[in-house]
Amino acid sequence: MDKFIPDMYQKSIYDIDYGKLKKKGIKCILFDLDNTLVPVNEDVPTKKVKELFNRLEKDFKVIILSNSGRKRLIPFKEGLNVDVAASSHKPFKKKYLKIMDIYKFKYHEIAAIGDQLLTDIQGANRVGITSILINPIGEYEKIPTKINRFFEGFIYRKLRKKGILQKGEYYD
Repeated sequence: MDKFIPDMYQKSIYDIDYGKLKKKGIKCILFDLDNTLVPVNEDVPTKKVKELFNRLEKDFKVIILSNSGRKRLIPFKEGLNVDVAASSHKPFKKKYLKIMDIYKFKYHEIAAIGDQLLTDIQGANRVGITSILINPIGEYEKIPTKINRFFEGFIYRKLRKKGILQKGEYYD
């Protein structure tokens, strides 16, 4: 169950203490796209996401790491002026390791932010990078995500019974 436990848990990307991440030595932040940055049915970045990314780019290399295809990510790459890693197949390690190799970051210099335990958190934990869970921001989800959420329910219940992770009890 350890592979599903996030290092941090916050309500949204706007509640994360990025100054604390910088002090911790984080130099690169990997953001999931769907239901982390925007709802699944949004095709372009919001003004609020743009403002956040403009602030973050002063201190971090920001990359969108998504299981979505390249076509979905292009408007975000262009609108936010960031690099993207499409079809990442999270929770597998391959794209994380490729990013570490291309950008020359070490595992302790990267944080990954996402809304799913089975993909985002497990993937980050498998490579030893800082994992940050946030609540999903949209209600609509595609079928594969709905299946993941079903299994996540079991994981949340087990972690809650052990007093490890409770929805709505945030920590950093």
